[in-house]
Amino acid sequence: MLKGIHVPLVTPFGPAGEVALDAVEKLAGHLLDQGAAGLVALGTTGEVAALSPAERAAVVEVCARVCRERDVPLTVGVTGNEPRSVLTALRELPDGVAAALVTVPYFLRPGERGVIAYFEALAAGSPVPLVIYHIPYRTGQQVSAATLRHLGRHPRVAGVKYAAGGIDQDAVDLLGEPPAEFDVLGGDDVFVSPLLALGASGGILASAHLATGRFAELVAAWQAGDAVRARELGHRLARLSATLFAEPNPTVVKGVLHARGLIPTPDVRLPLLPAGAEAVARALSECDMVAVHPGE
Repeated sequence: MLKGIHVPLVTPFGPAGEVALDAVEKLAGHLLDQGAAGLVALGTTGEVAALSPAERAAVVEVCARVCRERDVPLTVGVTGNEPRSVLTALRELPDGVAAALVTVPYFLRPGERGVIAYFEALAAGSPVPLVIYHIPYRTGQQVSAATLRHLGRHPRVAGVKYAAGGIDQDAVDLLGEPPAEFDVLGGDDVFVSPLLALGASGGILASAHLATGRFAELVAAWQAGDAVRARELGHRLARLSATLFAEPNPTVVKGVLHARGLIPTPDVRLPLLPAGAEAVARALSECDMVAVHPGE
């Protein structure tokens, strides 16, 4: 279910600041047509914290319809620190949602025993499989390979979005002996190629809004054992990702999507500010470079 490239969809805004649902639908379909294996709604890239409950529900409804029509999985981001409220949100997910991306409890730093108890409580009551979002530089909570392996054996835990800020020893340990039916997805765009080389199933990548087909090719190359092609493409995509994250995500991504006519405005909501013109221009240039095959 979670193999390949899954794109954490931006939330396009119209000229008056409203959520542009028609643009959500258009962009979702475009990304799937370009080779994305699935979508993630209401992630950090979607500026979920800046959306009202009604806006969140509308975005999920549109994404669910697009994914259902194309028979691909939709994962929905669900965040929180308290299991009762998170379980309520999980149980309110509409039909057609394949999985929920749930962040490791943040700020509290409950320790790994607390992380295990938290996710086991959620898994026991969730109507959909869970994908653990491990991002310690935001949550303040480290999670070891042993803990992820333990949680990955639960039948309602489908995988992990692994975003540790690089390739650490725990990533090597986890991918050396992953649980059965447990997908490890790269979550740090710049480092997705080496994670795929170690055996990751795919990635949840904001950068894959652009060069979507190239990211899909990267996964296919590593899985086919074509290391020469995968290394070359991985380096090029890493350079693209670096430009797309030169300013706070998703500001540069939105600037490029707008410049390419895929969303109506490059606007973001406070506390974010739109990306500068120079950052968008650099990212557009890298997009053009990635689009060209070697030797062309």
